[in-house]
Amino acid sequence: MTDYRIAVLIDADNISHQHAAAILAELAKFGRTTVKRAYGDWTGDGIKGWKAKLNRHAITPEQTFAYTTGKNSTDSALIIDAMDLLYSDNVDAFAIVSSDSDFTRLATRLRESGKIVYAVGRSKTPIALQEACDQFIRIELLSPAPDEAPDEAPAEVDASENPDETPAPPNLQSLLTRGINNASDEDGWVSLSGLGNYLRTANASFDPRLYGFTKLLELVQAQGFLTTTGSGSGVRVGVKGKVPAKKAPARKAAAKKTAQSKG
Repeated sequence: MTDYRIAVLIDADNISHQHAAAILAELAKFGRTTVKRAYGDWTGDGIKGWKAKLNRHAITPEQTFAYTTGKNSTDSALIIDAMDLLYSDNVDAFAIVSSDSDFTRLATRLRESGKIVYAVGRSKTPIALQEACDQFIRIELLSPAPDEAPDEAPAEVDASENPDETPAPPNLQSLLTRGINNASDEDGWVSLSGLGNYLRTANASFDPRLYGFTKLLELVQAQGFLTTTGSGSGVRVGVKGKVPAKKAPARKAAAKKTAQSKG
C-alpha cells in the first residue's frame, strides 16, 4: 500500500450518499485521505442523504448555490478547489468522485502536473473521464463497507441529537477480510504490520481493544476464518481457503529417521 496524501472531491449532486463509506474504504488502499470535501446545494432536499455522512466520515461540505437554472455551479466550485489544492502542493493524489464527463479536462490537467488521479463513478461514466485518470473505480464493484449497516437510520437524522450514544464498532470479519484482500500480495498473504497500517488508514478509530484484545496479533489469531504463518516481525495473515494450507509436520519421516539412527 502506498502512502499518498489524497484529496477526495465528491460531486454530491451526482453520486449517492449510500456509497460514501465504501468509496472511502476503497481509497484507503492507496493512501491517506487528508482532504475530504463534498459539493452541492445543502439548502435543498436533493442531497439531504449526504448530510448524515458528513460528520460520520469527517467530510467538509462545500456550499454551491444554483444561481441559474441549468448551470452546474457544483462543477465549477470543485474544479476551482482542485486547482487551489494543486498549487498548494499539499497532496499527492486526487480522487474525483463523479460520473460527470465535465471533469475530464480537470483530470487531464492534474495528471499533467504530475499528480495521481483516481476517478470513482458508475459504470456508465463516459469513457473520456475513465481514460483521463490513472485508475477508474466502478462503484458497482465496491463491497459494502463494514460500518454501513443495511438498516441504518434515515439520512436526515442528525447523529448529534444523541451525543451519549456510542456507535457499535465495525463488523470485525468484514473489516479484516477487506483489509487482507486490499493489502495482500498475489498469494493472499499480508504482513501483520501491513494489515495494521491498512486498518488504521481505512478506519482511524480501529483499536483491537474494541474487540477485547490488547494486540492485533491476538485478535487475528482468535479469528477462525483467518490463518497465520511466521513469527515475530515476520508474521503474515491470510483468509482460510484463499492461501496455501499449512503443511502438516512430517512425522513419519522424522520417526523413520529416528529409527535408522537407533539401528
